[in-house]
Amino acid sequence: MDLYSKKSKSIPQKLILNLSELILIYLVYLILFRDLGNTIYSWMGLPFPEGNYHRRLITFTFTIVVFIRFAFMMFYLLKREMPFEEVFSVTFAFALYYVGFALLTIDSNIPITSIDYLGIFIFLLGSIINTYSELQRNKWKKKPENKGKLYTEGLFKYSMHINYFGDFLWVSGYAIISRNWWSVTIPLFLLGFFVFYNIPKLDDYLESKYGDQFRNYQKRTSRFIPFIY
Repeated sequence: MDLYSKKSKSIPQKLILNLSELILIYLVYLILFRDLGNTIYSWMGLPFPEGNYHRRLITFTFTIVVFIRFAFMMFYLLKREMPFEEVFSVTFAFALYYVGFALLTIDSNIPITSIDYLGIFIFLLGSIINTYSELQRNKWKKKPENKGKLYTEGLFKYSMHINYFGDFLWVSGYAIISRNWWSVTIPLFLLGFFVFYNIPKLDDYLESKYGDQFRNYQKRTSRFIPFIY
């Protein structure tokens, strides 16, 4: 799997992706706190609801947290090549998260309740799992004695793709905060992408690279959801 085997800083690609995210965040700000949301609803022939200000603020805060966390991981932790095709696909994914959840949140007048606190908890838990697992792996891989070895420690003891599980959790937290049933489609789409596409392709690459190390790891470790699957 060439995407995972080639090493490169890919600075132009990362800068373009970062700039694209900033543009998306500005659009989110206009949707949630200015007139762009009203304009979009008018285009669709729908009345524009005021929505709950605190819910919109939480959604925007989530967006800022994701941007900062992803920028850190992309520039500090990502060592493989990032082709321009991936820049476009990742930009689309973040447009779905940032703009999609903003549009799905602005029409909710529901006051903040315990369900929303659960959504905040799930978002934070997923963010921590995703970033911390990557930091653990990065620290381990820097040690010369681990060169050529498969990383199976830290949070990766509980799931072969614990970082992807973290992604699924924080996106689910986003969906809960919107209090819009249509939001469920976004984490479900991400789940399907991981389970049926990304994880199988990555597993094939890891097996071809690490052989028995990977097969033994696969036998004793959950594939995606710790202790379940």
